[in-house]
Amino acid sequence: MRSTASSHTLLADLGGTNVRFGLADPTAKDPLLHDSVRRYRVKDFGSLAEAIRQYHSDTGLTAKNAVIAAAGRISDGETVKITNNPWSIAAHKLADELKMDWVHLVNDFAAQSMAVILLKQDDLVPVGKLALPDIGAEAEETYCVVGPGTGLGVGGLLVRDRHCSVLQTEGGHAGFAAHSPEDIEILKYLNGKFGRVSNERLICGQGLVNLYDAICAIAGQKPDELQPEDITERANDSSDPLCVRTVETFAGIFGSVAGDLVLTLGAWNGVYLTGGLIPILLPWLERGHFRDRFEAKGRFRDIMEKVPTQAIMNPEPGLVGAAALAVVESGRPVLAERRS
Repeated sequence: MRSTASSHTLLADLGGTNVRFGLADPTAKDPLLHDSVRRYRVKDFGSLAEAIRQYHSDTGLTAKNAVIAAAGRISDGETVKITNNPWSIAAHKLADELKMDWVHLVNDFAAQSMAVILLKQDDLVPVGKLALPDIGAEAEETYCVVGPGTGLGVGGLLVRDRHCSVLQTEGGHAGFAAHSPEDIEILKYLNGKFGRVSNERLICGQGLVNLYDAICAIAGQKPDELQPEDITERANDSSDPLCVRTVETFAGIFGSVAGDLVLTLGAWNGVYLTGGLIPILLPWLERGHFRDRFEAKGRFRDIMEKVPTQAIMNPEPGLVGAAALAVVESGRPVLAERRS
């Protein structure tokens, strides 16, 4: 297949480990062209431009415009240094290099936040007993999107009279707040190792390893040399009590972090959980530790009990969100497209 360059937008979802590409048709009700999606390893390429050329070569697909969702802070809408990989991107330079009309850089969790507008009901799994939100049903709504992968991303979606805008944040780097005696011991251990301890030190792939090491130290046992997937595998088959405890603790702390974000952003309408770890950890989130600590906000417990949390199971939420942003760039109302 070959795209019509004038009518499609190149999409990229760029994280610390992988970059995913696809095309969007901003005129379509489902704008992400799913058969255009490809994934590449960041370490295999020297730059984003090199990876895009490989995508063009592999698929025969081209476009004159691009929306790049990148895991890093966007400076002046023009440049980004990816937080967990060595690439730096300048929008105008990339457009010139690839002979594109324009390139729009956004934070990856700005895209993830826009994605929830286009997600279908079977893309979502409730965590807890509350029903899924109906986005756009009220005049004013605020949602939080948070997700552990290579790092911890945080974004916000604001819906005001059916107009959607996003908050681009680096909330994953906010400081970790201990809420229990075990949390305090974990914080002491990680503080000794890293100095300042952010939420990302605990809630991401490497965070599982950090938690495991801390829990072993608290138990007076020497940790094995494990990767995140080793910890979840041992927890799932119940072969290692310390790994079980690690994943249980991860779910609880994740709940505390998500609840704190609701209070910070005023995201009373709901929280969307996303990221590469969510499908793996979903059974542990559903067992109650996540919601228990999500709701444990003192005088705000009553309202927190009414805030729905849901896991995004769509495999490409970053590209779905970038496609939603391509619709916005085209001047079309993305929420109206979803609810028509």
